[in-house]
Amino acid sequence: MIRGKNLYIYGPINSRRLGLSLGINLTPYKTCSFDCVYCQAGRTTMRTGERKEYSSAGQVLSALREWLDEHKDTAAKLSYVTIAGTGEPCLNNKLGEIILDIKKMVDLPVAVITNSSMLVSPSVRKELLSADLVVPSLDAARQETFEKIDRPVPGTRITDIINALEEFRKEYPGKIWLEIMLVRGLNDSPEDIAGLKQAVERIKPDKIQVNSPVRKPAEEGVVPLDKQRIEEIMRVLGPSAETV
Repeated sequence: MIRGKNLYIYGPINSRRLGLSLGINLTPYKTCSFDCVYCQAGRTTMRTGERKEYSSAGQVLSALREWLDEHKDTAAKLSYVTIAGTGEPCLNNKLGEIILDIKKMVDLPVAVITNSSMLVSPSVRKELLSADLVVPSLDAARQETFEKIDRPVPGTRITDIINALEEFRKEYPGKIWLEIMLVRGLNDSPEDIAGLKQAVERIKPDKIQVNSPVRKPAEEGVVPLDKQRIEEIMRVLGPSAETV
């Protein structure tokens, strides 16, 4: 992450799935509705489901404008502007406004990477309609597993999230790449994979991106799956499954 006067911009990052992507951060460090065991950014320090303007939309857009002015050559090589960061970007209640203003500022597709929790709100789904690509995560379809791996804000129901993702697919004209992060012994049982398969069949994403932690996670003892097991699970999930 860039420090100093441009606190809201990071990268560009040469992403395996998005190419050269400039990151936009809309929340303070580790302000999130989940505290996922595998998060490479560390433990969540502010776990919340409250939407508000955590980072000023005006300051975010000013920082982006400044970066674009100072890095014209690099900006010309970008593939995406990606709203993600070190927390859950959909917690910021100016998300929709920011997406629209970014698209006025740059002739680039805008991606949003989200843990899916806030999509239970119709207003959040409406705000995301302006994005070109949404990458929501779904690590479990069973409540017990969901609570173990993602450690959500109390009261969060995975059935509500799956229902919201299904509804969003009906509303959204852009691309949805559903990310599933697998951790050995937590969400890779036959029952968990069967539940995820049923959820995927309802959500109908354009892609299913199956991953396992490769960078140092928040928790000790988080073990990735081996390549063979990932490939077995991808076959169960269907032809749109891939690993990145």
